[in-house]
Amino acid sequence: MPVLKKQKTFDLERTYAAPVAAVWRAWTEPDLLARWWGPDKTFVPECTLDLRVGGEIALVMEAGPEMGRYAGTRWPMAGTFTEIEEHARLVWSARSWTDGKDDVTTIEHVNTVTFTEVEGGTHVRLDVAISAIGAKARMAAFGMKWGYKAQLGRLDGVLEPAPAG
Repeated sequence: MPVLKKQKTFDLERTYAAPVAAVWRAWTEPDLLARWWGPDKTFVPECTLDLRVGGEIALVMEAGPEMGRYAGTRWPMAGTFTEIEEHARLVWSARSWTDGKDDVTTIEHVNTVTFTEVEGGTHVRLDVAISAIGAKARMAAFGMKWGYKAQLGRLDGVLEPAPAG
């Protein structure tokens, strides 16, 4: 798999009207993570998470029937947590690929998520650094930014708003 001469990076930011503890849980509890991970028209049938440095995160995103010819396509992601600062920061290295085509579609990336309390809500910053892209994964790597942006929008749907003060 080609390792990139220069990492491809992107970052996304979003503020949620929910306390840091609630947003943290949505990122670190498998049942909650599975409810919002992935762009529209996808779902997560498998999700496991071992929240400790060296622990694994593994999930499968699957295209729903609304995705037409892509319906049923599965995109696994497997990674290892390298840094955890409760309610503040998560870092994991990961591989993502198209199921059954991992030899040519794997994308290697590092994800860094920071959580900052802002006026009772939570500001989330996601930084993604892609270090390697399989020969047939260029479009998927290009689409990762759009997919992550869409899923950050879906996260709103599982969060409880901060209590009025």
